Amino acid sequence: MTLYILDTDHVSLHQRGDQAVLARLQTRADDTVCVTIITVEEQLRGRLAQLGQAGAKLSFVYDLLQATSAYFCGIPVLPFDPRAQETYQQLLAQKVRIGSLDLRIAAITLTQNGILVTRNRRDFERVPGLSLEDWSH
Repeated sequence: MTLYILDTDHVSLHQRGDQAVLARLQTRADDTVCVTIITVEEQLRGRLAQLGQAGAKLSFVYDLLQATSAYFCGIPVLPFDPRAQETYQQLLAQKVRIGSLDLRIAAITLTQNGILVTRNRRDFERVPGLSLEDWSH
């Protein structure tokens, strides 16, 4: 069974109801599509930052935070486990030059022998052995 691991950009597209992403998701079994704990971190950090600047939109931003929380309760979340940590350290030693959070997502994907679903080919193509797909078109 192949795991399709949604990068944060595709999670955002899914949450916004992007038709291309929704169509591709319908062709995959639910247990083959997942996200990483790094994507959870990125989205929660974003929502919490929005709360700090919400002003009159505070209720709306709390609704977004609640919807984000509910989203991650409905999809498998892959951990950054010791195998991912080891792969991450190997990628650092190889001097793969992408952002640290993206590198952690790549490490999880590699340890799971998954396919990373992302629009960010420019960065992720720098990771040796990483399989990529883009469902946004």
